[in-house]
Amino acid sequence: MMQSRREFLKATGALVVSFNAASLTPLWVNAQGPFGTHPSHIDPDKLDSWLAISADGTITAYTGKCDFGQGIFTAQTQLVAEELCVPLSRVKLIQCDTDRTPDEGTTSGSQSTPTNFNDEGLALAAATARAALLSMASAKLGEPVEQLSAVDGLVTGRSGRSVKYEELVAKKRFNIQLNPNAKRKPVAQWKVLGQPVPSLDRTSLMTGRFEFVQSIRVPGMLHGRVVRPPAMGATLVRVDESSARGIPGLVKVVARKNFVGVVAESQQQAITAARRLAVQWNPGPELPAQSSFFDYLQKQSGEDFLSVDSGDVGAKLAAGGDVLRARYSYPYQMHGSIGPSCAVADVKESHATVWSATQSAYPTRSVLSKILGLPIDNVRVIFVRGSGCYGLNGADAVSFDAAVMSQAVGRPVRLQFSREDEMKWENLGAACVVEHRAALGSDGTVAAWDRENWIASLGFRSGYDRPGNVISGVLLGYEPEPLNRERASAPRGKLNNHGNAVPAYFAGCIGGNCQGGGTIRSERALTHTVPSPFFTGPLRSPARIQNTFANECFMDELCAKAKDDPLAFRLKHLQDPRLVGVLQAAARAANWETRPVKRVSSGRTGIASGRGLACVNYEGDNGYAALIAQVDVNLDTGVIRPSRYVAAVDCGPVSNPDGLRNQIEGGILQGMSRSLVEEVTWDNKSITSVDWSTYKTLYLDYEMPSIETVVINPKDGSALGAGELTITVTPAAIGNAVFDATGVRLRAVPFTRERMSAALQGREESAP
Repeated sequence: MMQSRREFLKATGALVVSFNAASLTPLWVNAQGPFGTHPSHIDPDKLDSWLAISADGTITAYTGKCDFGQGIFTAQTQLVAEELCVPLSRVKLIQCDTDRTPDEGTTSGSQSTPTNFNDEGLALAAATARAALLSMASAKLGEPVEQLSAVDGLVTGRSGRSVKYEELVAKKRFNIQLNPNAKRKPVAQWKVLGQPVPSLDRTSLMTGRFEFVQSIRVPGMLHGRVVRPPAMGATLVRVDESSARGIPGLVKVVARKNFVGVVAESQQQAITAARRLAVQWNPGPELPAQSSFFDYLQKQSGEDFLSVDSGDVGAKLAAGGDVLRARYSYPYQMHGSIGPSCAVADVKESHATVWSATQSAYPTRSVLSKILGLPIDNVRVIFVRGSGCYGLNGADAVSFDAAVMSQAVGRPVRLQFSREDEMKWENLGAACVVEHRAALGSDGTVAAWDRENWIASLGFRSGYDRPGNVISGVLLGYEPEPLNRERASAPRGKLNNHGNAVPAYFAGCIGGNCQGGGTIRSERALTHTVPSPFFTGPLRSPARIQNTFANECFMDELCAKAKDDPLAFRLKHLQDPRLVGVLQAAARAANWETRPVKRVSSGRTGIASGRGLACVNYEGDNGYAALIAQVDVNLDTGVIRPSRYVAAVDCGPVSNPDGLRNQIEGGILQGMSRSLVEEVTWDNKSITSVDWSTYKTLYLDYEMPSIETVVINPKDGSALGAGELTITVTPAAIGNAVFDATGVRLRAVPFTRERMSAALQGREESAP
């Protein structure tokens, strides 16, 4: 069993640096909605420690942000080493254990870096610790703080005398309030931060020694398997337990409301029992036809959010003469985690421990407390990395299911979903349809732009109190949260563009106050959140990738109508210097040739090549990216092959260039797969894309195009998110490049060969 934080601190002399949760800025609350922090059983003023320095000089740091492949484990270790002036080898990082680490909400929304690196959280705790150590050293050495220097955990004065950090602690613990005035080390003095440090877990990952949650084993552990309904909305009639009787190793059939599962001595025995168990279900409602789904979506009533409205768009479009219209659609997509989700739960009569790959350790703890009927302080969630997801795959659901099974049998249970369990019931990336109307003025710029989108919603992350947001909770009888999480009927106050529904080219006018980074002042952006027939939730760049695809492709349509250059046309409509900066940087690196969008006559065969551009100010102010894609389109087969990408990003001071490059390249790769092939399919009862044959992704033998990256690395300002920058612009950049190559506008993702071929056959009708 892992040592608790209380036990760890009791066994070691430690300097403990604490903070008050109320001092955290509301940045992550804005970005993560209801998934900010809640009052924790670890007192943030006294025992909720960020840092400990043990008697042997080891520095242990505690973080509530977990690494599931984005590299934040390494970057946070660098941060602590930098601020405390020690080598990386001296720092031990503990992440997301509800008995040992602070509650930092959910690791999501590209908020790990902004939360812990911007004069708050872990960064300010480390700076406070350094200041406290220097103060103690000053008293011990009898020299002013200004004359002291700290190197490798040793504080030295001008006299030449020195003292180690651990000698200052002297086997005592100190409860030190976070000092909001503690000075961070300036970027110019960084020695560990800012360096391209390879991921600290790279070697263990590559040699098979890394322990994933799938590898967790505890004494007396059994194995579980869930039996899901045959269709969406189906409800349980009865379970015939006699159908599984006689299966070797079967321990128990677990049935609770509409939840059904089996527990056995081995995983194979559990699989056999689940397959053989006879379960009768009431059928669910018939699903809408996939072929006309976006029409269906637009007919649903839901809740509306008006991001901006200048009030004059209708009149301007009516008076503008030639109005350009376009409708864009984006399908449901899956996380497609290579390994199905897994969790291990050990639920006793009075307490529970769950090993989980959840990105929400504390929220998951709260939900488990509700599901199990246990006091919240008696539930412990320990994060162990899973197969990765960047969003909400089955990691939370499998944790809830494993806990229910463990409670039913009174022994630890390991539950691993089947491939079908994972893909049929995860919270999908939402389907979305966007309609644009716009008109050009006499000067060739956009005079008015109206956008309206419909996005499907059912469930989300479970947060601290919504078990029904995932399939497990619904089967246990809990309801999903209401549709609209922003709850506003009209814009007011500060512009909220966290979903990137507002194009970067809008002035963002709310009343008489314009807060956007664009020049278009006649503008409207209206979002309808409508019911989804399937569970939905965050999938890397949730809503941002859908909205940016539609916004950036339509901007290209307007550019073509104006017979202008795509780069020059965008720059005419932008005032945000950082977005302008990444656009210009990408163009320089790609040797952008100024010219109007290329148009190709019909009837060509062979390979057509083109270039496309897209940019985004992610969430309005959480990172800036521009991407230029070059593609080859086989006019005979419809196959689209990207050949080169040039990306430019600005996410503030860079903590680890190697990790940032990984995020940029990985985002483009995943974005390319989602652009070209990924799409959930279903029939009239349930999802049919349930394995790697029916849900397509780019295969490992896909010929990866070249990727060139330009990083704008300012030496001041705030650290911003980077994990979702390039994936957000990839579909639009590819789509715009296809148009440049062929004159065909693809307005529906994915850009499959069938869709491309059909568009080529009717290219004259497809082009605006």
